[in-house]
Amino acid sequence: MRQRILTAILAFIIFVPFMAVGGTLFRLLVYVLATTALIELIRMRKIGTYYTPVVLAIILLWLVLIPDLAAVWPVIGKMELIMIFVLFLLAYTVLAKNKFAFDDAGFIILSLIYVGMGFFYSIETRDAGSNIQGLANLLYVLLVIWATDTGAYFFGRAFGKHKLWPEISPNKTVEGALGGIMLACVIGIFFHIVYPFEYDMIVIVIVTISASVFGQIGDLVESAFKRFYGVKDSGNVLPGHGGILDRLDSLIFVLPFLHFIQFFD
Repeated sequence: MRQRILTAILAFIIFVPFMAVGGTLFRLLVYVLATTALIELIRMRKIGTYYTPVVLAIILLWLVLIPDLAAVWPVIGKMELIMIFVLFLLAYTVLAKNKFAFDDAGFIILSLIYVGMGFFYSIETRDAGSNIQGLANLLYVLLVIWATDTGAYFFGRAFGKHKLWPEISPNKTVEGALGGIMLACVIGIFFHIVYPFEYDMIVIVIVTISASVFGQIGDLVESAFKRFYGVKDSGNVLPGHGGILDRLDSLIFVLPFLHFIQFFD
């Protein structure tokens, strides 16, 4: 626990300045985190020895993360790029003589979408509106996720009796999940009082509950990956915390959700 706390503090100290400055510096950090998360997924699948598809995946991930690709490269759109990428991967299965097979190509494509969408919307969230508004939006999301994780941990330890999904994550409990939602609501309400959104309080509560639930789903999805591939952590970048994907799995689900419901205009 001590190691986890120290690592969390260190990560917070490193991450916050990038988030506060925003712009190119923040985007560079997002690119590094997204690339690391994608590599962690590929290593789970144990296809990292095939460098060609991995390099193609990283390059396409970087292109997907560009908020306005048309302004940078107006020749071709993101969907066309993805389709070209799919064709290259399928062609590589022939060159690799099925050692890199169809399901490997499918895994990389889905991993790219899974990782790319979350980190893409982290840039979109930070860049939304004014500099202060973008920072406030991202802070709200991070605080709700942090509150959910913290509430789930302590409520689960104190009151947890009913397993939430033992086949996927044996330590999670229904009581912990509810405790996480409750603490997230408290933090969301307090944040709205300090820095009001353009919504009524009831909307903030509903959105915060939904974000907390989606965050926990994101956590369970990543836990399912690890259990299926027989790994304890997605990586070892953060001592005591595992990999980047272990720490940001909730963010990958929450940010797209909030944009899909147009909570961030």
